[in-house]
Amino acid sequence: MKGKHFFEKRPDSILEWMCLIFASIAFYLFLSNLGYFMGGFYALLGILSPFAGGVVIAFVLNPMVKYFHQSFLHEVPRLRWVAILMSYVVAILLLVLLAWLVIPQIINSIAILFNSLPGYVESMQETLLYIQEHYGLPVDRFVRILDDSETMMKELYAVTTSAMPQIVSTIGSVASNFVAVFTAVASSIYMLSGKDKLIHQLKTLVHAFLPEPVARNTLRVCHYANENFTGFFVGKIIDSAIIGVLTFVLMSILRLDFALLVSVFVGITNIIPVFGPFIGAIPSIFILLLVDPVQALIFAVLILFIQQLDGNFIGPKILGQSIGISSLWVLFSIVVGGDLFGLVGMVVGVPLFATLYGLLQEIVHFLLERRGIDGEGNPLPDAEQPAKETVS
Repeated sequence: MKGKHFFEKRPDSILEWMCLIFASIAFYLFLSNLGYFMGGFYALLGILSPFAGGVVIAFVLNPMVKYFHQSFLHEVPRLRWVAILMSYVVAILLLVLLAWLVIPQIINSIAILFNSLPGYVESMQETLLYIQEHYGLPVDRFVRILDDSETMMKELYAVTTSAMPQIVSTIGSVASNFVAVFTAVASSIYMLSGKDKLIHQLKTLVHAFLPEPVARNTLRVCHYANENFTGFFVGKIIDSAIIGVLTFVLMSILRLDFALLVSVFVGITNIIPVFGPFIGAIPSIFILLLVDPVQALIFAVLILFIQQLDGNFIGPKILGQSIGISSLWVLFSIVVGGDLFGLVGMVVGVPLFATLYGLLQEIVHFLLERRGIDGEGNPLPDAEQPAKETVS
């Protein structure tokens, strides 16, 4: 078993000991000046942000390119550009179709909501006063809350109206930054077209600069992380799209107001595990509550049904074993990721933690193997071929 794991090797020469000492000193200096290094790192990210956008685009489109290349072009190398072109055409058509169908209706729904809000609030107040008068329930506090909410929404409308020129100006400045957008799209095309060559070059660099056991483990970890992130995000996007469409269809059948606005909001927030359904449902229930309390109640029951269907049938069928961690660790990764990196941390926390969890399992197996015991502390029957257990 000796030499199987790279961290079994110990420094054998003065040169190796000196490298280890200097590496430790460098790591200490890095931690002592972490703020300075992070500032430089963020500045470098700002410079490389167009290429980072290209990486994101290539990562998102790569499953589609792979599907078209395998299913329609029989993996002919010289036709890979056709698969890339098909993927970009499909992605652009989907974005245009989504913008054409959804954005006007969302804007119209928001405008109707703002214009009708005073009437909704007044109707809700009359209902609460009726309940107080006939049933003696203390609802004065809720009436005052509605008064405050009406004032708040009016102020929000005024702020939004006054800020519209700045919003348009910001959008214009972003749109005018053609070089960054072009760089991101062009770099993603180059990454997708030269994916095999690029991966080969990266593997060559890893093998050239790292010891062979370290290089093998590094590449294996990268492959494992890529599987986790790809499986999670592709599955989550498909799952969220299904949930959004299902919510829209059921709300339309039940004749609930703002069906498109609510369903788009629910579908987008569903990408966030565990908390996503609540993030999307609570504001939607509040909007429908202003329109009609009965509609809010129907929607609350409907969203519970949809989330149960998603959690017990749709989600497991689509995601399968792409996460590989229990619900407890999913919750843990979302809370920690959200606290550290906000909304982005809540989204990427699950696949990142799943990758770290898999590495921790391997370390545990290695330590148990070296000590010659299993997870219960019992001696292994065969030290050369220990039985691997899954840490739960």
